[in-house]
Amino acid sequence: MPGGKSTATTLRAMAELSKADLDELVEEAIVDAYGKDEQLTGFYTMIEENLALPFTTMVLGVEVTVEGIDLTDCGIAAICVRGVHRQSIAILDLPLPAPPPPGLEWIRAYGHWAGRR
Repeated sequence: MPGGKSTATTLRAMAELSKADLDELVEEAIVDAYGKDEQLTGFYTMIEENLALPFTTMVLGVEVTVEGIDLTDCGIAAICVRGVHRQSIAILDLPLPAPPPPGLEWIRAYGHWAGRR
């Protein structure tokens, strides 16, 4: 990881949110949402509005720039760019840099809601 930070450091930073904190963020994202599709859209909106973009991270040992996010049939994806190449990666599978970008709490809340983190 850049700057000698490990994935464990990133996970510790993410772990600072309690279950109660995550539950509160989930409630904020899905308020007024009916059904899973609308709830997913709520998370997409919160991540889009709060995640500081662009940022760089490592994917399979290669530095990429996360330039945006997209709502796909499979959930929320990060749009990763390196040179002329673009790749969508599920945002819950994206290795995050240390320190993580501002707005990370919304990715954590999305993962909590999805039962992934």
